[in-house]
Amino acid sequence: MATLWTRWLLSMLLANLLNCLAQGPPVAPSPPECSIPCGEKNNCVDIHCNPGLDPRNSTEYSLHWEPADSEERQGISGNTSDWIIRRVQFKRGKLRVWVQAKNQYGSAKSPYSILNTEHVLKLPPPKVASHQESFNIYWNFTCDDMDDTCGLFLRRCDVRYRTEAEQDWHEDEDEDDLSYTMDDPQPSTVYEFQVRCSCGKCLKSDWSAIHRLRSTETAPVGVLDLWQDCDITQQGSDCALTWKKLPPTCGLILGYEARLSYNSTLVLLNVSTAEPKGLLVCEEIQCHLTSSLKDVSSVSVSAYNAQGATVPSYLTLPIPGKEKTDQAIHVEMNEENLTVSWDSSSQPSDNLKEHVVQYKQVGCLSGQGFDWVKATTNQTTALFKGQYKKYTPYQVSLFTISHGSEVHHISSVIRYSLEGSPSAVPSFKVFSIADTQVTLFWESVPLSKQSGVILYYQIVVYSGVHRQTVHNASASPQHENTYKLEHLNPEQNYEVRIRAVTAAGPGANATAKFKTKHREDYAHRILPIVLVVLSVVVICFVIALCRKNKACLPSFYYKVPDARNSNIFKNMHMISDSLGWICIPLFEPHPKISLLEVVEIRSRVFKSSLEKASDPERLTTPVIGDECSQMDSQDDKREEAVSEECHRADHRYGREEYSKMVDSEEERDRKEENGGDCLSSSEEDQSMSGYEKHFMPTVFELRV
Repeated sequence: MATLWTRWLLSMLLANLLNCLAQGPPVAPSPPECSIPCGEKNNCVDIHCNPGLDPRNSTEYSLHWEPADSEERQGISGNTSDWIIRRVQFKRGKLRVWVQAKNQYGSAKSPYSILNTEHVLKLPPPKVASHQESFNIYWNFTCDDMDDTCGLFLRRCDVRYRTEAEQDWHEDEDEDDLSYTMDDPQPSTVYEFQVRCSCGKCLKSDWSAIHRLRSTETAPVGVLDLWQDCDITQQGSDCALTWKKLPPTCGLILGYEARLSYNSTLVLLNVSTAEPKGLLVCEEIQCHLTSSLKDVSSVSVSAYNAQGATVPSYLTLPIPGKEKTDQAIHVEMNEENLTVSWDSSSQPSDNLKEHVVQYKQVGCLSGQGFDWVKATTNQTTALFKGQYKKYTPYQVSLFTISHGSEVHHISSVIRYSLEGSPSAVPSFKVFSIADTQVTLFWESVPLSKQSGVILYYQIVVYSGVHRQTVHNASASPQHENTYKLEHLNPEQNYEVRIRAVTAAGPGANATAKFKTKHREDYAHRILPIVLVVLSVVVICFVIALCRKNKACLPSFYYKVPDARNSNIFKNMHMISDSLGWICIPLFEPHPKISLLEVVEIRSRVFKSSLEKASDPERLTTPVIGDECSQMDSQDDKREEAVSEECHRADHRYGREEYSKMVDSEEERDRKEENGGDCLSSSEEDQSMSGYEKHFMPTVFELRV
């Protein structure tokens, strides 16, 4: 808006300035140029004058003339570019002719132009023809009918020429011949020629119509300026081979021959400029192949015509991303100029052949928005002229080429002719939400929508309706698009906004909302665990001390039953003295479970010993009759053998055998009444140790 207002104000000031300059007497006009054209239309009768007029409409112009020897002034008025003085309005001889300008502030007249009506005759221009073989032009022009008017017969002609690509003319004057031969023309070049002639003292004719002539064709000379055009959003797979067309002086190019090297494979392409068949696209200045350069290691291209071909131009393609050194280059860019400079002092110059500077408009196809220039080793600046779009990214790159035609990528930057505000980020999320901190993630603004170089991302945190903090996150490609917000309040609602910032200002916002979690008191959870661990440690420590000092052990520690006092344990297989420690109660990984059988014999309960693993029938077979005496004798033998082993262990570990229990009077009476038992009290005492009597349940206890 400010730019439009400034332009309008400048235009108004300029208009007022012109009006102020116009408010005054007119400027004196230039003297008129007058002649009497001869030809089919005029036939040497009327005088035609061409005055130089001021373009301001408020000034009136008029043409005036009078004989040189009298004051019979005549004139015609009108703002025109061609005034005609009719033959009846003048007398032959000398005339004074001038132009007068007049407005409301005054008048002014031009200097006089003295004309001799006999010498202002202008003959028609000659007609030019040519000989192609000798590169010679010729024309027809005669002065036979002009001897009486223009004086002595004297013909003079001027010739001028230029190439088709040039703007200025080269002129040869006072040629008295009717032909012209050009020495050493550039081969295969189109030239333009014009001729004008005069007779005696008469005026020179107008220039003839342009006559074009092509010089002899030769084999094209020079080498092609070969390069590659890559899509900057991809890698080398989207590169296209491109080159600049040879100048017209190199001849008419009929086609191009390209050789593509795929490691050990060579592919030959021959494309015609007349029938490219979709393989070749040529614009005004550049040509490029439509085929991809993927997996191509080197290329060579030559141009040819009917007379021969140019020397092939070679190029070894770089490996994408391998040679980049990130050397700083300086770029200044506006809508009309692009200037690139660099420091070559740090680059090795032994094998350096030249520098290549290129620019590429982001998003353009091959051959569009792309140009390059090659600089010598002594140059450190390159200049491009063109029309560069506003708010559009251009990638500017610097390369080097060695004497072996190897290409090395030095550096690349993104620049804009005019920067604007960027678009919003396409995605903005919040994750890893805790009580006092969260992590933010966003996607970068696409290059085509940045409208400028992004300096940083601005993050604004709102708590309710009030802005709390502002953070700036790096926009560097090496930096991840994440940011951790810390020092937040638990159970608080927040709103976060992010926007990209360029030199033109910030862009649009992207918003995300979140709520922090409740703060958890970890002390209430950890304290009980710590107390339990400490208690276990203290108990273990106390037990360890008490094992060394038995006086501190509680009374129940001594009342724990010792299985070695049981006849069940004593009935186990005898163990050698070297393994006497097995009498210590141990925990077996897979213990064998023995079945305890309680059998009522008359009014007594006989408690059988645990069944041996080698005689499973004893689990269900009752023990009666003579078997009792046999069992008693066997038990006595086993008891004596085991008791000796365990006796030594008792003294070793400080344990003593349980004492035998003595029956009460009531129990003895019941024994007498129940006569006929195979076991007497003494026999029972021998077969059942104090351990069984003390710890095994009675029949009464089992029934209860």
